[in-house]
Amino acid sequence: MTRSLEQIVISPAELARFGTGTTLADQAHALLAQQKGVWEMLRNGYDTLRTVQTRVFDFDRFHIKVQFNPGRMTSTVAKVDATSIKERKCFLCLENLPPAQRGLACEADYLVLCNPFPIFPEHFTISCLRHTPQLIRHSLAAFLKITRDLGARYLVLYNGPRCGASAPDHLHFQAGNRSSLPLDAEFEGMKAACATRLFESAAVRVWSVENCLRHFFTFESANAGALEQSFAALYAVLQEGGPADEEPMLNILGFHTRDEWRIHVFPRAKHRPSFYFLEGEEKLLISPAAVELGGICTTPREADFARVTREHIVELYREVGVAPERFADLKTRLAARLAAAPPIGS
Repeated sequence: MTRSLEQIVISPAELARFGTGTTLADQAHALLAQQKGVWEMLRNGYDTLRTVQTRVFDFDRFHIKVQFNPGRMTSTVAKVDATSIKERKCFLCLENLPPAQRGLACEADYLVLCNPFPIFPEHFTISCLRHTPQLIRHSLAAFLKITRDLGARYLVLYNGPRCGASAPDHLHFQAGNRSSLPLDAEFEGMKAACATRLFESAAVRVWSVENCLRHFFTFESANAGALEQSFAALYAVLQEGGPADEEPMLNILGFHTRDEWRIHVFPRAKHRPSFYFLEGEEKLLISPAAVELGGICTTPREADFARVTREHIVELYREVGVAPERFADLKTRLAARLAAAPPIGS
């Protein structure tokens, strides 16, 4: 029997048994405790998470963690071509949610759900109530508000429809413990050694970061309007020369602390590295999304976890990220757009 939204959204009275905080971050933490008690699939996912093994590769200014997590097999091998999506039910639509799954309403149009295939100690999916395509251009304002409301405990991420989103047909974000992702703690060091300040106004600072395996842009601001305007400039630059109706390839990681956002945007060149498609022992099942760009590479097969080398990690980031010459061009064009725009955040 299909449940209504009112039946899926957990009431404050029921949630209060699992936590007393009033922020969205507090409520999400309480929701996870409630769901672990009643939803077997979720409980099994977190049982699997306790068996995760981790290797750490040191790259001087930063670290890359490789995680063996068998619970991530479904996401890692997800088929995201148009035919496969058309033939399966959307697992984020309300009518297809498991009977035990409950959620939190947020931002009028979104639902915070516990992710049954966790990477983080606390892992959530924030899905749109409408079945609408994964498209950040029209949903960045909601992304920023949710990042702010969860920021005390969690980061929020966005995977583009061709960049790791296992449901590219249904708009959604994810959230997880911000302390789990290496990039959060390492960024200040990266900024000092690898970043160029592309633009600064009273409202926003825009950085380009390179020579750390990844090439990306970072926006820092306490002004949501300034972030939306400066991100729109980058989006336009990324989309130049591509199909107007197709989102440029990108991933986003969002953090909020001390009343300020820090938004990292990673332009992409490919969905998956070449070794993903090889056969036999040369094949490695690692499918990069925002988590990988933040410093945690996940594989669901123990053999791959044992075989992966420093060289594989370098190859992965080199292939899926934009080439240095492409990034240099993006930097030039973004700086010009930002400089020519009206005062940001005014």
